[in-house]
This record gives sequence, C-alpha cells and structure tokens, in this order.
Amino acid sequence: MSVPHQKPVPEALDADHAAHAARAGRALQLGRETLQIEADALLALKDRLNGAAGVRFSEAVELLRNCTGRVVISGIGKSGHIARKIAATLASTGTPALFVHPAEAAHGDLGMVAQDDAFVAISNSGETAELMAIVPIIKRMGATLIAMTGHDNSSLARLATVHLNVAVDKEACPLNLAPTASTTAALALGDALAVALLDARGFREEDFARSHPGGALGRRLLTHVHDVMRSGEQIPAVLASVSLSLALAEMTRKGMAMTAVVDADFRPIGVFTDGDLRRLIAHVQDFTRLSIADVMHADPRTIGPDQLAVDAVRIMEESRINQLLVADATGVLVGALHIHDLTRAKVI
Repeated sequence: MSVPHQKPVPEALDADHAAHAARAGRALQLGRETLQIEADALLALKDRLNGAAGVRFSEAVELLRNCTGRVVISGIGKSGHIARKIAATLASTGTPALFVHPAEAAHGDLGMVAQDDAFVAISNSGETAELMAIVPIIKRMGATLIAMTGHDNSSLARLATVHLNVAVDKEACPLNLAPTASTTAALALGDALAVALLDARGFREEDFARSHPGGALGRRLLTHVHDVMRSGEQIPAVLASVSLSLALAEMTRKGMAMTAVVDADFRPIGVFTDGDLRRLIAHVQDFTRLSIADVMHADPRTIGPDQLAVDAVRIMEESRINQLLVADATGVLVGALHIHDLTRAKVI
C-alpha cells in the first residue's frame, strides 16, 4: 500500500527559512568583520612606517636596489605562499627574484643562494625552524638578510641586517589562529617594497611589457605598425591620373575597402574609401567621366612603420576612420592598415 505524498508543514518551512537567513546573516557579518580587521591591520602598518619602521623600510629598499645578485624570498606554510607572490611581483617589475622553499633549501636548494644575493625571510613568529636552520649558513655566506616578522625580538629579527615588522593586533579568524590579517600585512608590505623598487629603478611601461609579452599590455606596447601592416603588393594604390573605375577595381582586388592615391614617387597625396563611394553614388550618375583625383580626399592621415600599433588605433578613433596609410620618413607609402588588422593582432 503506497504512502500518500505529504506536503511540507508551513511551520517547518518557516523554520528552514529562518535558519537559512540566520546563516546568511552570520556569513555576511563575518565577511565584513574580516575585511575590517584586515583593513585596520594595513592602516596600522601604514602608520608604523611614519616612524622608525619607515627608516628600516627605506634601508631595505636600498639594500634590494643595490643588490648585485638576485632577491631570494623564503617562507613556509602560508608565509611561503606570500613569499612566492612577492618574488613573482618583484621579478615582473624589474628586480630579479625567486622563491626558495626553506625545507628544500636545507636539502640542497641552498645552492641557489649566492653571496651577492639578498635573502628575504618571512615568518610571523620569527622562529620558524626551517628558516632558522638555513639562516646562519646564509649569514656566513655573506648574503644580505632581510626579515619580515611580527616580533622585533624574534630570532630572525635579531639576525637580520634589516627587520621589517609586520605585526597585527589580531587575526581575522574568529579563533585568532588561522593566518589571515598577518599574511595580508606581509603581502601588502611586499607590494610596497616592489613598488618602491620599480620607481627607484626607473621601471617603465615598456619594461613591464617586455616581461609580460603574452598579455594585453605586452601586445599594446610591443607591437609596431610594421608588424601588422599590409605591404608590397597588398597595398591598394593608384596614380592620381587614373579613372575612378580603375581605382574601384584596385579597391576590389586588394580588399581593404580603400585605395591610396599616390604621385610618381609613390608618396600618398589622397585616399578614397568605400564610404566615399557610397556618398558619391547618391549624386553622381556617370562614373566614367571622373578621375580618382576628382573625388579623393587630399592630404590623408599617415603613420610611420616604427610607431606603436596602439598609436594607429588612437589616430583611427580620433579621425573616425577604419583605414590608415603607412609612410616612411621620406614620405613614401610603405604600407596600409585596416582596423581589422589591429583586431586580429589583439592590439584592440
């Protein structure tokens, strides 16, 4: 005998809804408290740099800037994750850097550290056994030691050439156990070091692009007009003396929806586009009587082949055009660009 389906009791639905609302409210409260605790920790760290800690920060920047080797960052556990990120940020902003795991260092990877290197040890307690096992060797080696800890009197702090205090009042974890605010503070101070260093080194957008060639910025700053322009037989071009009909045939063959008009020395003196053709059709019946010189736009916009492709984008946007002629330093036409060429190259 089958049991009939029972509908949920309204009181049970109300209880489930109330429990869900309570969980959502608790989660939101903890989320806000976590962000506030970590924000307070960063503001306290910022204020700390106004005093003696600021002097030590400047000393650390100078040590890293004057380092003739590499910057080696090390830490274990959550501090290890922070160390990896700081090393990556330094490396991408002009400071050669790498991460070394302290436990692996004690079993051979210490050979990655050289006398001319700067070694940055990250440990909230300043007593991490894996770091303390290798730091004395690094000191004897002659490498510069910078420590980032939460305790000025810790073993790491006392051994360091410069100690950067990243102490926080409390962790965001309700149990005050899981590294949260302390790792945020260490990460932020690492970013502060990287930013101060890139400025001191005169690091520019072009330098950043060279270390990020696969990214959007790299494409924008490393791609030149000559990399994407159409050249040689691909360039649509006619002499000013030809008929409009022949110019249209050139536009059709080259597939750029335009043609350059050039003089005898192949210098551009005009341009005619498919937009011009559409406007011409509205009031011209007989094309056979027209030469391209009668209908072209004189003094066309041009760009040099060695300019950045992003400059071509800017010119096209400002002039509200889809094609652009490329002329060399002597004014000779050497290429042509369509907006689609720049799109395919992912410049835009």
